[in-house]
This record gives sequence, structure tokens and C-alpha cells, in this order.
Amino acid sequence: MAYTDVAIFAHNLHKKLGINLALQGISLSFQTGIMHGVIGPEGAGKTTLLRILLGLLSPNQGSVEYQSAGTSVPFADIRPDLAYMPQQQSLYPDLSISEHLDFFRALYQIPHDIYKQKRAELLQITRLEPFQDRSARQLSGGMYKKLGLMCALLRSPSVMLLDEPTNGVDPISRREFWELLYHLAEQKILVIITTAYMDEAERCGQVHLLQEGQLLAEGEPRELLQKEHAGSFDEIFMKMQKKEIARG
Repeated sequence: MAYTDVAIFAHNLHKKLGINLALQGISLSFQTGIMHGVIGPEGAGKTTLLRILLGLLSPNQGSVEYQSAGTSVPFADIRPDLAYMPQQQSLYPDLSISEHLDFFRALYQIPHDIYKQKRAELLQITRLEPFQDRSARQLSGGMYKKLGLMCALLRSPSVMLLDEPTNGVDPISRREFWELLYHLAEQKILVIITTAYMDEAERCGQVHLLQEGQLLAEGEPRELLQKEHAGSFDEIFMKMQKKEIARG
């Protein structure tokens, strides 16, 4: 059973990794149909948060609730509808784009008729159709990221979680990648993306600002900038750092 209109609610999450407090009691809600950006510098807790949402890590305290059309759903039931794109993707350098898609079709056991339609759609929207025979090691950074996204989307997930997917990608490829993400959001897929690029915060429908495992602020980007009397998200982080220093 494929779930629709999926929302995720994180309640008072705490997570300790070694001696570090990766998350310090954060509560977040991710509603479907909105592009959610989890924004913060390295070490903010972004990756830890995604891994908890995916069930790859267990919080030391707190919980995660998954809903479909307003009704709570057990994680075990909704897990097949979640797709994850990690920072470091495990693609096979010797396999072509076409071979990667065929491999993941077999892995996900997608019926051939559904696969044929999905494959054609993904190759078209990523603009990778002319490069189907090119091996992964020959792809540019942006094309490599697109291939990883296609592989994750083959089974038509209801939720897509992406961990800094545009890190190290050139500006043009970053723009194209965001166009793909908008396409997903228009299909009512819940998209949660983490990034350390402050300029990407304004591309999101809802942002959640993290620093050192704490939620600094959240809201619609323009409203948040106006509320904080800031011209950019870099400025917001600097203002909040100064506040923390003053308190300390």
C-alpha cells in the first residue's frame, strides 16, 4: 500500500553521538506539499536528524510520528515509501546510467510496465536521456547527483529526504537540481533537504534553522527574514550567534 499526503512530526529529539550532543531537544513538523529546508553549518545536526527520521538512528529521547492524510501510521508500514539520498552516494563507477536504472528496477522489483514509464519520465526531467550509455565515473558532479536522485525516485516514494545534495556542485547544476526538487513538490511528495548553503534557504517553502543541535528559528523564508530584520540567512545566523555570546 502506497501512502499519500505524508507528514512527519519530530517531538523533543535528543541524540548524543560519542561525547557530542548532536540534537538537543528539537521539535519539528514537516507537512506534505511543501519544500522543507533544514539549514545550518557543518555540525548543526542535520544529518543526524535525517537519519532519525529514516529510522537509521534511534533518539536517546523523543519520538517521531508519521501521518498519512492526518492519521498516524506505524514506521514499519510507511518505511517503503521513504527515499533517501545521502551525502556520499553508493553508485557503481563502471555501470552506465541505463544499467543503474535497470539494477535498481530489479532491486525494488518494479513491474516492467511501470518501470518503462517511470524511466522515460525521469530521464526526461533530468535531461539525462542523451547520456544513458555514459558510465557513472564519466559523469559531471551535477549529472552524478541527478543519477542518484533518479535511482531513489524509481519506486515513486511519498517522502524524499536529501542530505546536502548540491554540496560541491557547480551553480548551473545546482539550479537544475532545484528545478527537479520543485517538480517533486508539485507532485505532492514531501521533500526535506538539508543544506549549508544559506542562499538555498530562500528556495524553500519552509525553513528550519539548526545550529549545534538546537532549533534557532523556523518559518516561511521571507517572513522569517522580515521578522529578524535581516537581509539574508547568513545575517540571521550571525545575529543569533551574537545573542548566544551575549547570554553566555
